Formats: sequence, C-alpha cells, structure tokens
Amino acid sequence: MNTHRPLTDKEIATLTVYGCSASNWKDVSVANDFKPDFITNVHFSGTVRLGTFQHVFELAGGIQKHAGIYNAVIHNCHIGHDVFIDKINGYIANYQINDKAYLENIDELFVVGKPTFGNGVRVATMIESGAREVSIYQNLSAPLAYMLAFYRHNKALIETLECLIADYSKANCAEYGTIGKSVQMRHCGSIRNVNIGDFAILEGVSKLSNGTIVSSEMAVTTIGTDVQCNEFIIQSGSTVIEASMLTRCFVGQGCLIGKQFSAIDSLLFANFQGMHGEAVSIFAGPYTVTHHKATLMLTALYSFMNAGSGTNFSNHMYKLGPVHQGITERGVKTSSDAYIMWPARIGAFTVVLGRHKGNPNISALPFSYLMEIDGESHLVPGINLHSAGTMRDVEKWTQRDERKGCYLDPICFDFLSPYTISKALQGIEILKDLLAKMDNVATFVWYENCKIKRSAIRKGIELYEFAVALFMAQTVKQLNIYNVILAVETSYKYWVDMVGLVAPKSQIELLIAQIISEKIGLDNIQERFNSIHENYKTYSQIYAVQYLEAKFNKTTSKFSAEDVEQISANGQRAEKALQEMILRDARKEFNAIAKIGFGIDGDTSDSDADFEATRGHYENHPFVNKLLNKK
Repeated sequence: MNTHRPLTDKEIATLTVYGCSASNWKDVSVANDFKPDFITNVHFSGTVRLGTFQHVFELAGGIQKHAGIYNAVIHNCHIGHDVFIDKINGYIANYQINDKAYLENIDELFVVGKPTFGNGVRVATMIESGAREVSIYQNLSAPLAYMLAFYRHNKALIETLECLIADYSKANCAEYGTIGKSVQMRHCGSIRNVNIGDFAILEGVSKLSNGTIVSSEMAVTTIGTDVQCNEFIIQSGSTVIEASMLTRCFVGQGCLIGKQFSAIDSLLFANFQGMHGEAVSIFAGPYTVTHHKATLMLTALYSFMNAGSGTNFSNHMYKLGPVHQGITERGVKTSSDAYIMWPARIGAFTVVLGRHKGNPNISALPFSYLMEIDGESHLVPGINLHSAGTMRDVEKWTQRDERKGCYLDPICFDFLSPYTISKALQGIEILKDLLAKMDNVATFVWYENCKIKRSAIRKGIELYEFAVALFMAQTVKQLNIYNVILAVETSYKYWVDMVGLVAPKSQIELLIAQIISEKIGLDNIQERFNSIHENYKTYSQIYAVQYLEAKFNKTTSKFSAEDVEQISANGQRAEKALQEMILRDARKEFNAIAKIGFGIDGDTSDSDADFEATRGHYENHPFVNKLLNKK
C-alpha cells in the first residue's frame, strides 16, 4: 500500500512562499494527509519522503514547539510523522527519521557510503598490539566476547565466530542510517554513520562516527555534552556524558561513563562505571568501577572490580612491544596508589594494597590481601572472607543493576560459587604443601614472589575450609540428598567464570563443540549461554554432590543420617565463625577511632552524640541486622 503521494502544484507554491526549494520537486513525496504549514526555509535534494506534522512538543520550562521542518538542508531522507527539525547548520543526508523525533541545532547528520554502524569493528582488547581482537556487534554479550578474546588457541572456534559476526555486520550494512522514534537530539556537532535507537537522548554531543546507539523506551540511552565516540557500540540504558571519549569500544547495558573518562580498544560490559580515569585495551566485565583521576586501567581482564584512586597497571617492562597482560578475577579491589606490573594474575575477591612488581600469580589463593611491606609483596590468604566490606560489595551489586528489558550478559552474583570454592580447595592444598615443606624455624615462605607468614598459612587453611563447609552445607540444605541420582556422567569438578557467567567447564566445552560442528547462529549461542546460566543452581548442586561423594567415598543414596548431620554441623560452625568475624570487622566502624572528626566543637559526649546522629548505632545498622537475620 502506497502511503505517499507527489506534492500538488499548490503545495509546491506554498512551500516556495515559505522559503523552501528543491533540486527536483518530483523527488519529494508526502503522506496522503500532508499539509505544508510547518515547513519553512528548507532545501530538499535527492529522494525525500515526508510524513505529517501535527504534534506539539512540550519542552522543559513550559515551552511549546510545533512539529515541522525549519532552517535545514534535507538530502535523501525519509521523515516520519510529527518530527521536529530546526537549525541544521550543515545538512541531514541519507537518514530514516522516525515518528516524533526531535532534532534541533545540529551541525551535520549524514551517512556516507555503506557503513556497518560499528558492527564488525575489531577491538584490540588485552594486548595493545593485537592478537586478542574481538569483533564487536550490536548484541555482543560478555561470555561471547570472553570466548573470542581468551580461546584464541581454538582456531576453529575463533574462525567460526568471526565468520558469524562478519556475516552479521555485512547484513547490517546500509546506505541509510536510522534515527529511532522519539529520539531527542539537541545542540550536537558532527554525527556520521551512526544509528540511533528509539527514545535516545543526545544533548551537546561533539562528534560521533561509525557507531550504533541502542535504546528503547524502557531503557533510554543518553549521550551528553562534548562526548566524542569513534567506531563504537553503546548498548541500551547506558549514559555517556561530560566530555568522555571512546575509540573502538563496546559499552554494555546500564553503564555510566562521565567526567572526561577516556577509553581506547576496550570492552565495557553491564553496569561498568568509568569516571575521570583512562582505559587502554581492557576487558571490563560487569560491575567494574573506576571513579578517580590518575587511575590507569591497562591491558587486563577485570570483573566486579573496584579500582582505587591513583591505581596504575603497567605493561611497560617489555622488549618486544606492549604485549604483557594481566588478569584480575572477580571482585578484586585496589587501594589508593596501588600498582601492579603485568604480567600477573590476582585471585578472586583479593584486595591489593601498595606496589607489586614481582608478577604474582595468586589465582589459586582467592579472598586474600596482597600488601606491600618494605618494598616486598606479602600475601595473607583467605583473610578477605571475613571482611564486612566484601559482604557489602556483594550485596550492593544486585541493587545497582541499571539494566532494563532483555539482558545481554548472564550474571551470577553468588559470593560462594563452585568457581570460588574450587579455587579455595586448590588454595587449601597449596597452603598445606607450603606448610609441610617449611623449615621448622622459618616464620615465612615465598610463594609466587609473595611472602606468606606461617601464621597466615594456618589461618588461610582454616578460612578456606570454612568457605567449603559453608557452601556444601547450604547446597545440601537445598537438596533431598538421599534421593539425588546424578543424571550426568560428566565431571563438574572444573568451573569457569566468563566475566559473570559462572559455569562448568564441561558445559562450555559442549557449547564450543556445537558452535564448530553445527555453525549455530549468534542468537542460538546467546540462548545457550542463557540456558547454562538458568541451570546454574542445578549444576552447582551436582558439583557439591560430586565433591561430597568423593569425600565420603560413597554415593549420596548411601549417606547415613550421621553423614548429613556432619555436613550440616560443619556448615553451621563455619557460618557462625565467619559471621562473628564479619561482625567484629563491622564493629570497627563504630569504635573510638571511627569517631575521630565528630563533635567538632564539643567534648567527648558531643562527639558521641554527633556520631550517633549521623552514623547511627552498631546494633541498628541495616548490614548488621541483615547478617543477624533481624527484621
């Protein structure tokens, strides 16, 4: 059905009176009920289709503006109903502009050639000089990017995935760009080869080139003042503002980037927050946060990571170029002015304080403190298990999820998961072996260029055993363990954390084989990731059952009541011990030292009263109440 018609002679005459012109009026078609009343000082060229203009936009402060096209050059554009366009300083060319879009004071908006709109751009993540490039596309998820970056040894997998993304990019090439419905664009500079999704807000943007901005009414994406992006994709619900600069970057869902943050060749997944600092070739998994000036995140994998002020990562001790990379596993935090020289690998939920140049590989000792003392790296294994701050971090992640609608990144938020527990089990074996080999008079031992005290080894073993006992008891509590029959022959002993997706390695290997053999599509791969994530609890229970059966040397169907009671009792003891440690740690926030700076003009009683008025009481703190299961 043809919804557009040629202009009538009367309409052409009216438009001419209103200061309009056209290279050829025959190339301009309009909706059947079109009226020329709200088109002024516009030049048309190429093929142009116009809708109707009846809507009145209500702006902040009570200003009203009637839909229409004013003071613009329009070339090869299809313009929907009730669109507002005014003060186009250069021109708009080769765009489909959908209903109720609002465009005002824009230097230029055009598509040239047949671009991919950021799809297929190769991002040199992890290694600046290449070798781990990830080809981004509009619906890239964190686990798929993880496969592309870290499974380079599987050439068949990489070739298949790259072909799939190349096909996707080719299918999304177009001579026309898209401005979605109800988009708002004000006071923008040059926008070239960019697709803009529904309801997106662009305010004061400086320059955008070759990219896609995904947006929807439920998850509005905002791009702000003086922002510059080149070769990029920004996913739904994200905000990029305040003169931030992105080059060859993928920004996931619900991200916040501002205050002059800059990133090059970086992948920034769900709920990433970047302020002030700089990122070069990073793979930032969900909930990675950097909020400080002079913080440099460089050539590494981060996930649920919090970078302190002045944190610096270095790959500059190179002879063959900037090829050194780092791994910081889930939940790592750094103190102010922390420094790590790559290559290094930091275990999950480890706190890094001070400067470390010894290339530590402490992946098998999670929940630790890595500290600099007299220029040496000291490791305290497992100590972060009873930190109140760690528990608070874990709780706040779910509360700070800014994603809406369909989620691209499947995220497991569990603090104790088969992944971290399997690491803790490794840690127990490593620490026991270190202890057994220590000289009787030695007070410390070296491990991966880190000093570990004898007392810290013993405490680390105890803490890791607490974590294992607690996890197993919690899992058994969810099961009727006497009736558990393992329906799988595959071992679930080994697990991976694909920046949020916690999964048995065997399931990922099955998926890889399916990708290679069946050449399943990108959407199908995403569905498999989601399915693995949805079955996480089942896989986790199987892991626990397999561990317990090996530990007791019998199947769960033969477990006695005493066996189950032992598992439960061990878990209860571990839970109580860890809870008491965490509460003691939390209580420090209410001691005399914490009250320094309160009651500025009074005596001790004023200090106490001021503290209580602003910080409250330990007994009534929400974190403490939750830990004690109080309502």
